[in-house]
Amino acid sequence: MKQLLQNLKSGETSVVDVPCPAPRSGHLLIRTIRSLVSAGTERMLVDFGKAGWIEKARQQPDKVRMVIDKIRSDGLAPTLDAVRNKLDQPLPLGYCNIGVVVGVGPGVAGFEVGDRVASNGRHAEMVSVPANLCAKVPDDVRDDDAAFTVLGAIALQGIRLVQPTLGETVVVTGLGLIGLVAVQLLRAHGCRVLGLDFDPSRLDQARAFGAEVVDLRTGADPVVAAQTCSRGRGADAVLITASTKSNEPMHQAAQMCRKRGRIVLVGVTGLELSRADFYEKELTFQVSCSYGPGRYDPTYEDKGVDYPIGFVRWTEQRNFEAVLDLLAEGRLDVAPLITHRFDIAAAHQAYAVVGGSEPSLGIVLQYGEPDAARASYSRTVELPTRSPAATPSAGAPRISVVGAGNYAGAMLIPALIRAGAIPVQIASASGANGVHLGRKFGFTRATTDTTALLTDPGCDAVVVATRHDSHADYVVRALAAGKHVYVEKPLALTREDVDRIAGASAAAPDRVVMVGFNRRFAPHIERVRQLLAGVSGPKVFVMTVNAGAIPSQHWTQDPQAGGGRLVGEGCHFVDLLRYLADAPIQSFGVTRMKAALPDTVNVSLQFDDGSLGTLHYLANGSKDFPKERLEIFAAGRVLQLDNFRRLVGFGWPGFRSMNLWRQDKGQVACATAFLRAIRSGGAWPIEPAQLFEVARVSIGIEEAARR
Repeated sequence: MKQLLQNLKSGETSVVDVPCPAPRSGHLLIRTIRSLVSAGTERMLVDFGKAGWIEKARQQPDKVRMVIDKIRSDGLAPTLDAVRNKLDQPLPLGYCNIGVVVGVGPGVAGFEVGDRVASNGRHAEMVSVPANLCAKVPDDVRDDDAAFTVLGAIALQGIRLVQPTLGETVVVTGLGLIGLVAVQLLRAHGCRVLGLDFDPSRLDQARAFGAEVVDLRTGADPVVAAQTCSRGRGADAVLITASTKSNEPMHQAAQMCRKRGRIVLVGVTGLELSRADFYEKELTFQVSCSYGPGRYDPTYEDKGVDYPIGFVRWTEQRNFEAVLDLLAEGRLDVAPLITHRFDIAAAHQAYAVVGGSEPSLGIVLQYGEPDAARASYSRTVELPTRSPAATPSAGAPRISVVGAGNYAGAMLIPALIRAGAIPVQIASASGANGVHLGRKFGFTRATTDTTALLTDPGCDAVVVATRHDSHADYVVRALAAGKHVYVEKPLALTREDVDRIAGASAAAPDRVVMVGFNRRFAPHIERVRQLLAGVSGPKVFVMTVNAGAIPSQHWTQDPQAGGGRLVGEGCHFVDLLRYLADAPIQSFGVTRMKAALPDTVNVSLQFDDGSLGTLHYLANGSKDFPKERLEIFAAGRVLQLDNFRRLVGFGWPGFRSMNLWRQDKGQVACATAFLRAIRSGGAWPIEPAQLFEVARVSIGIEEAARR
């Protein structure tokens, strides 16, 4: 199927053949009929992509700070690699979609195959959208009009925050698509509306919808106009739907408002506010969040848990429905807003209009009627044949990858190819990322059909790089299909799943299972092992992980999806200490900070040989401090490793330090060990008993921390 993607590095847009999305729980699979290009939002993306590095940095100072922090901790070269990789990822465009339901995922109620629905789906022939981001389209609403549903909901949510009452005067600053829809909705509320813009054609549209207007090109004073429109009292509210870097719209809004007026920002504008403007009138200011309550809430959007209507009357889905009702009743007229139409195959031309000087407003992309050949879109796409990033040796293992996220593209796949693997298939849920990484690294196919990938006789090993909650199932299925398995940590989220994997591996004794515990393969750790080999007696390990805080609603913090940070990431360090102690873990204890940071914990490990390990996993530290520091005390000597760049010995005969120009956490060596085990038919790179032991201990640590 065809999908429109943007390259963030260059700003170039292109229509790409990608696999049809996979059916997903809680989602609708929709065949697109129309989609609407949101000129304001999507022009910002195009302009950002076309900007140079310096301008990109100016536009996102928070990202610049993150880059500086990463340079301090990881070094310049890895940071540049990470930035280039991030900018290289394709960005799916679009969020105003109308189509027909062709598949209903498990757990979805209220929708059936054949329903015509509006959603925030992308510019693509097929989209998979959470059910709470979809709404049924009434029969008497045209496809073109229904494509404005999501954009209309953005305007409606801003108006809901304004809380207009019958007869109030409201100013709309910026008469783009959202502004012109807002004018009509405010008129439907019985408000007097004053529209401000520089474009005479947009001013004419607003006037046709019943607004008074001010042409800002002429130098007309909007403050005077607001006073006149409001009978000298000042505007009751100002809705800012403009997109500009200037602070002037905020200043003007404050001047136009009456005492205790309301200002709501829907668009993008400078926010250097004057205290005097707001203080003297006791003005209120609020930023509107997209389509309404539920937006960016994974519980609502991804898990489909609706807000009770008695407490949250207007969610984003109910805002969609309200807009569709207004369209059906003829109280919202969007037909005059359409200025251009393009077929999806020529969508790049639409973005040339968006980023160019040609006047435009509503640009509709058309998808046509499906013919027999397109009625069932393929879930697998053949990719252009090209040489992989490294030349594999004869008999090298052939790998297929499930998951095409940031870590897979930045670290895991490059490491496996450098180690000599031959890439075959790559699977992703949406299809777009799989095509991008497939082309980049020389895979022959991209797919959303994981069953076909797992059973493909043309590959020897499956690499699992998906969300944590799916790891165990993929490992078991891959082993049952006779594949070797490399699974990015963690191995599993429950003891029951660890037992399932242990049983599946016992049933396939000649198949290698590897968990991506790369740190034990790092050059510094290999040197530490050599030094510790000459030391008898127990040792003390202190591992300090300056992990930093992440939001509690992030999927890795979810016990069902991510398992929690101690299972998802802490297992790395449990494995590292287990490897260095070279003795089974006898017992463990957990002390958790009970304040606002529950993922700040101290873990104590006791090993069978009497060695002790302490893991400080901290979410409350400074980014200026090393992210990972390992200290080892043994036989009157000390080793200290900072961020896998500098190892220092204290009192260690014949050893003082080991420094690297760039950080090396052992990813390539870990991948090499996996491929070597496959080719030789030898033992697992990490003993099965250790893999399962570390998995069970990590799960136990997470459970103890939550208790």
